[in-house]
Amino acid sequence: QVQFVESGGGLVQAGGSLRLSCRDRRSISSTFNPATMGWYRQGPGEQRELVASINSARATDYADSVKGRFTISRDNSKKTVYLQMDNLKPEDTAVYYCNRVPQIEGFWGQGTQVTVSS
Repeated sequence: QVQFVESGGGLVQAGGSLRLSCRDRRSISSTFNPATMGWYRQGPGEQRELVASINSARATDYADSVKGRFTISRDNSKKTVYLQMDNLKPEDTAVYYCNRVPQIEGFWGQGTQVTVSS
């Protein structure tokens, strides 16, 4: 059974915004709440990379390529992690996934496609 379910992707013009959501379907609160969660992405022909993370104290970290444009947040009561993406660029085009940090291989979901047109 899939651990994480991602949603919110779509097609947007450069400079636009999207908000992604990731719900943990299987963890109980005592497992989800202490976990560091991350958003990853995999562009065409590229390796999957971590772009944002948030720990249990809500401290955040970002890849240089998205710093100042993306904001990660979490709602523990809903076991959900969000990624607000602003000022999107064509190079942000990718399938976006969430997972623990460090990732757990068996936890990957289907991801959500983000396409940014120029």
